[in-house]
Amino acid sequence: METLGAHLGNYFFAGLAGFIPACIWLLFWLREDKKRPEPRFLILLAFAAGMGAVIIVLPFQGYAANVLPMGFLLILVWSAIEEIVKFGMAWIAVLYRSAVDEPIDVPVYLITVALGFSALENAFFLFNPLSAGRFAEVVLTGDLRFIGATLIHVLASAVIGGAFAFSFYREQIHKVWYGLCGIILAIFLHALFNFLIMTTGASWILTVFLGVWVGIIMLLLTLERIKEIHRPFWWEKMFMRSL
Repeated sequence: METLGAHLGNYFFAGLAGFIPACIWLLFWLREDKKRPEPRFLILLAFAAGMGAVIIVLPFQGYAANVLPMGFLLILVWSAIEEIVKFGMAWIAVLYRSAVDEPIDVPVYLITVALGFSALENAFFLFNPLSAGRFAEVVLTGDLRFIGATLIHVLASAVIGGAFAFSFYREQIHKVWYGLCGIILAIFLHALFNFLIMTTGASWILTVFLGVWVGIIMLLLTLERIKEIHRPFWWEKMFMRSL
């Protein structure tokens, strides 16, 4: 019973340590859509969908690790699995809904899914050192994932969301092409980050994180541009007629 209680306690604290940073980032990113905020239920649903994506991703990544040697190709496949599954879960959970009625909604929901994914993933990473009583490692790992791994998830998903946002009022074929380019770019960015973290020394970690932060600054500027996208005249005309 004591062992079970200890394990449950470790699960609880690992989950807490994984979820609190993700929720802090979520509050920050939701401010990007504060003029017309999304329904709280759909935000929670998107966050839960991101958590569910972790469960789907793990067996596929495990299979890939068994058939491919460690190297950039495997890291690329891992990243592709994560980004495709995150986008798929976002689409199944929220993106098809009528509540997604303006371009900024797409990156907001995809960022929310990414943070749900990151929250559960972080909890998994923190469980082992917490169980072993390596509290300094827990703090260090949590801090590094807060400013690094969590943000690469946000950045990659936002790239996909941005691609769809810029094609929001375009023809379906354009949406497909924009989305495909966004997914490919997101996979490459995610894979490059993971590859550099895994192959460079500790002295390069902050440099890699700096690159992520530059990407986040560019993302913030891009989101401001997305907010300025308005319905074209022809769309307004059709919309007003339908009313």
